[in-house]
Amino acid sequence: MDDILIECSPGISGDMLLGAFYDLGVPKKVIEQPLIDLGLKDLYQLDFKDSKSCSIRGIKAKVENTDLSPIKRNWRGIKKLILNGHLEDKLKKLIYEVFESLATAEGKVHGIKSDDVHFHEIGAIDSLVDIIGVCASLNYLNPNRVYCNEPMLGSGFVQTEHGKLSVPPPAVIELIRQNNIKVLSNRDSTEGELSTPTGIALLANLVDHLEPPLKFSINSYGVGIGNLQFPFPNLVRVYKITSFEDSSINDNEQISPKCEEITIQEAWIDDQTPEDISNFVEKLRIEGAYDVSYQAINMKKNRIGFSIQAILPIEKKEFFRRLWFDYSSTIGVRERTQSRWILLRRRGECSTSFGNIKVKQTLKPDGSINMKPENDEVLRLKLKYKISTHEIRKIIKESSKKFKAFENWK
Repeated sequence: MDDILIECSPGISGDMLLGAFYDLGVPKKVIEQPLIDLGLKDLYQLDFKDSKSCSIRGIKAKVENTDLSPIKRNWRGIKKLILNGHLEDKLKKLIYEVFESLATAEGKVHGIKSDDVHFHEIGAIDSLVDIIGVCASLNYLNPNRVYCNEPMLGSGFVQTEHGKLSVPPPAVIELIRQNNIKVLSNRDSTEGELSTPTGIALLANLVDHLEPPLKFSINSYGVGIGNLQFPFPNLVRVYKITSFEDSSINDNEQISPKCEEITIQEAWIDDQTPEDISNFVEKLRIEGAYDVSYQAINMKKNRIGFSIQAILPIEKKEFFRRLWFDYSSTIGVRERTQSRWILLRRRGECSTSFGNIKVKQTLKPDGSINMKPENDEVLRLKLKYKISTHEIRKIIKESSKKFKAFENWK
């Protein structure tokens, strides 16, 4: 089964993504069938045309609004339309989640309930076609995983139903915040909206890994062309790829815990206060120590002192040596190089009944994956819901669904 890689070059929008999927080979009938099933066929005219951006060819998706109704739809009405529609469950879920996240973001920035967000705030008929069409395309391709690179946002101003807004628009900022999406910053960015709320909402809900795989081969690709003119190609590429990331993990040698060298530095100190020791230990952790432990010990002349031990990246051992002498009163540091065996791990987030929760996955030697919520998340939920840590962990385990990785296995 192929994987999908979405290349934001430089940004992302719903129409560009739809054009890229069509260019990749998704039939127009597949894109339009769920729109027909939802009773929307008389509200739009969809065309795909060959186009170019800075001499690079691709497909431009053009949606013409043919809706003559004066009714303004809100998310409450669109939600009902989707949930009552005759769509297969997987596709219905994809479409609903994209619209829900977009309505939630728009509601947050406008200070209203998400159900009351009007149709023009979620997007006019073109965004409705873009979102449903992209979800239908991905459902049709049925990839094993979906990857993407970090998009750029642009700068300047954009004209909206609410007047002239700075780029990125508030809804884009809120979607990025809610979904912890990494973006690229460029102080010299050309003025213009490089990434739209619709585009970011699609990435936030359809992408499994927010960075490309380390190794992959390209099987085929499609190019979607945007409407704005820039001094560089304004396009989105969608690749069908074969990722070699998991195949390397499935090799027994890779699944087994990997060995790496680390540095251990330690010292005994008897002439600093507990407050000073606490501050120094925190400094070691902030600067990137893997872990630090310390305990009270009996030293010469019956003085109570502290034994401090730090586990450090071997490439930073000289840097940490200086920290000992700059931030503690020790006149000597013991140092040794050791090997350690560690399981492959990666950070990410998982959707649960509490919402998106930051978690860590570890890969066992037998290939099984263990997932554990970050302790800060457990504490936050415990304080919010006034229930025990045990109950929090139990609910997370029982309700956890889609995992989204923030990084590759390492």
